[in-house]
Amino acid sequence: MSTVPPRAISPRSITRADQATAAPRYVVWELTMRCDHACAHCGSRAVKARPDELSDAQLFDTADQLIEMGAREVTLIGGEAYLHPRCNDIVRRLKAGGVRVTMQTGGRGLEPHLAGLIDAGLDAVGVSIDGPRAVHDKVRAAPGSHAMAMRALRAAIDAHMVVTVNTQVNRLSAPHLREVGRAVEREGVLRWRMQLTVPMGRAADRPDWILEPWQVVEVVDTLADFQREVAERARAAGVGPDGFLSVQIANNLGYYGPHEATLRSIAGSTQQFWKGCQAGRHTLGIESDGDIKGCPSLPTAPYVGGNMKTDRLADVWRDAPELRFVRERTVDELWGFCRTCYYAEECGGGCNFTAHCTLGRRGNNPFCYHRAATLKRAGRRERLEHREAPAGVPYDFGRFEIVEEDWPTG
Repeated sequence: MSTVPPRAISPRSITRADQATAAPRYVVWELTMRCDHACAHCGSRAVKARPDELSDAQLFDTADQLIEMGAREVTLIGGEAYLHPRCNDIVRRLKAGGVRVTMQTGGRGLEPHLAGLIDAGLDAVGVSIDGPRAVHDKVRAAPGSHAMAMRALRAAIDAHMVVTVNTQVNRLSAPHLREVGRAVEREGVLRWRMQLTVPMGRAADRPDWILEPWQVVEVVDTLADFQREVAERARAAGVGPDGFLSVQIANNLGYYGPHEATLRSIAGSTQQFWKGCQAGRHTLGIESDGDIKGCPSLPTAPYVGGNMKTDRLADVWRDAPELRFVRERTVDELWGFCRTCYYAEECGGGCNFTAHCTLGRRGNNPFCYHRAATLKRAGRRERLEHREAPAGVPYDFGRFEIVEEDWPTG
């Protein structure tokens, strides 16, 4: 097992003091659409750089505005952010302004860029491992991608970086979660983060990859069981809570089931629970052409509030309804099961990008543990029927409909 530094608690964590004021504490910035993959699930349909990506001057101005607005952590993405010729310079600019800078990557071409990124001040890297070799390579649409991602992971660990692993959960990867978890644990990674594959971009072209809502229960139960097994092995070996793998669910998975604290919290920290979508409250997304959204995952067409080429970020953050909707909405926006749910006011319908890309509008999220478990106890379940295909542009989506049915006997 490789030696890794102690787990770092991310500045993206929202404190009680933060709740009083909306500010972009955590930012995900797509530097370029250029990519060395053409992943079959990619929400942005990345492969080539956009023809109208931000100029050098606009990039540095964007970095300066993020610093002025008090961003605490900026995660650089693509495409692959390391393929942008100014990537290291942007890392340096943000670091000089006191920002923690991280990167999310498929890892295929990371190794040659790693030393330069570390020298520029990159604080942490998240590498995507989306299943065992055959599954990962199919999801990433590139034979050999899994091997290169694992090499990148080990290289970052050997360089004593803070390293996380991210896994897309879909019908291909869900049966293999324990296998992936054991591999991640063996490498000495301290944080393994799960996110549902959402039907946006190329994933929307593959509706048969999307989990059925009722399958969320088994996924979350499996992850919680695995987390307890990891903790038990660590205790038996005399390893403290800061020294073993923390299995975490992202913003579009979980919600108020029996495993919420186990999988929402970082091992060794105070217990965390879902407190509602933070888009436009404490998170911000910027696309490589300068488009501004309250969350990087939100589909572009309904949620762009301005552009870094023509607008001041502070003005867009303050005034744009596309960024203010979480701050201003009430439970009256919710519909379906979510409108009647006990947790409606606190939850706000779960992840807005997941709901909107699945059903064509936000406010009703079928991928919820509490919801699926409640229906299961009543002998019912929900499945999705595909109704509309996406348009074939970056961050697009089609539409499904929910069908409620009896839970099959046996």
